[in-house]
Amino acid sequence: MKYNRILLKLSGEALSGSQGHGIDAEILKTFAGEIKAVQESGVEVGVVLGGGNIHRGMAGTTIGMDRTTSDHMGMLATIINALAMQDALERIGVETRLLTAIEMNQVAEPYIRRRAVRHLEKKRIVIFAGGTGNPYFTTDTAAALRANEIDADLILKATKVDGVYDKDPVLHSEAVKFKELSYIDVLNRGLKVMDSTAISLCMDNNIDIIVFNVFESGNIGKVVEGEKIGTLVTDLSK
Repeated sequence: MKYNRILLKLSGEALSGSQGHGIDAEILKTFAGEIKAVQESGVEVGVVLGGGNIHRGMAGTTIGMDRTTSDHMGMLATIINALAMQDALERIGVETRLLTAIEMNQVAEPYIRRRAVRHLEKKRIVIFAGGTGNPYFTTDTAAALRANEIDADLILKATKVDGVYDKDPVLHSEAVKFKELSYIDVLNRGLKVMDSTAISLCMDNNIDIIVFNVFESGNIGKVVEGEKIGTLVTDLSK
């Protein structure tokens, strides 16, 4: 394997499949199987899940909800998704640990960095939930933060498209796909890879990001093996 420790970022929308909301059991089972295959290859795996299939923090503000309240609801949604992923993994024989930034001792361990690293070293898949534990931060930022804290080699940003384009490839047939981008290019072009806080965190700490299509079978493993798929966001000067 090209990488020893990775952080996989899965959106809540990815878990909903074609339903558009909730959790699609078959999609969840498929993702769990691919994560298991990567873990069995010897790679240490951390997972961060979004909550947009249940509640998105910004969405609440459009109906007059307090932003902090809405963001806390979104964080709780990520814990629901994390519990579903933990169950799916354990049903296929994978040892996991669920750590949450919001204390919920009946269902998960509180997030402690040293504990998370120790679980990874013991070859357990670690699922990080509850975002950063603070409002006004996205789960992309939580993924970048956790990747830095556990010293991950790479962030895998799972999407519905096969990389980053200069414009929406669904709406524009002439859209051009980037094979590689620098962090600064992503920020300057306003490309929707991850939010600017997450990109800045990765840039400051030199953590590569690969954006790829998670719905193409086997792609998680291909990325970890070093196959050139998706778009690599990195320091192009090195």
